[in-house]
Amino acid sequence: MAADKKVDLRIQKTKDSIRKTFEEMICEMDYEQISIKELAQRARINRKTFYLHYNTLDDLLREIQNEMAQNFIKRTQGLERPRDMDKITREFFLCSEELGKIGERITCSGNYKYISRKITNDIMNQTWKNGAASSAETPYIQNIIMTYTAQSTLEIYKQWVADGKKIPLEDIIKIATRLICNGINGLNS
Repeated sequence: MAADKKVDLRIQKTKDSIRKTFEEMICEMDYEQISIKELAQRARINRKTFYLHYNTLDDLLREIQNEMAQNFIKRTQGLERPRDMDKITREFFLCSEELGKIGERITCSGNYKYISRKITNDIMNQTWKNGAASSAETPYIQNIIMTYTAQSTLEIYKQWVADGKKIPLEDIIKIATRLICNGINGLNS
């Protein structure tokens, strides 16, 4: 028998259907408006089937949050914060674009702000605490640096999306990187 436990294909298809339907609903409505009943109807399963896989919608949401955070952490593994902020900023934009509509909705919609904040906090807690800069700075200075870089990156991304992504991806990455790494003076070079 293989070391990894094989997942029944039917179970995987059901979980995929639940996940896909949930992501579609996130893109359409606020989280508080999503019900297990409607999710089950749309996914063409009964509510009992949902409860076989998840205890609550919060568990499903937590799974998505963790995957989003871990994906970004994996992509930026080996990069040192704040030294490699140019590469980290680039990866943020590329990762966000790969997520598509659900990434935009969670990052940009005010109704999903608390979810975006949770993902950001998870990433910062798992990545910034063990960087070279973390030992050189007091926790309070480190918190300021982390907040500045995270919020600046998020706000630039949100504005880019709000403007209909009129600036090409590579150009917005360059602009964001210059601003985050060099402040407003970075645009003069």
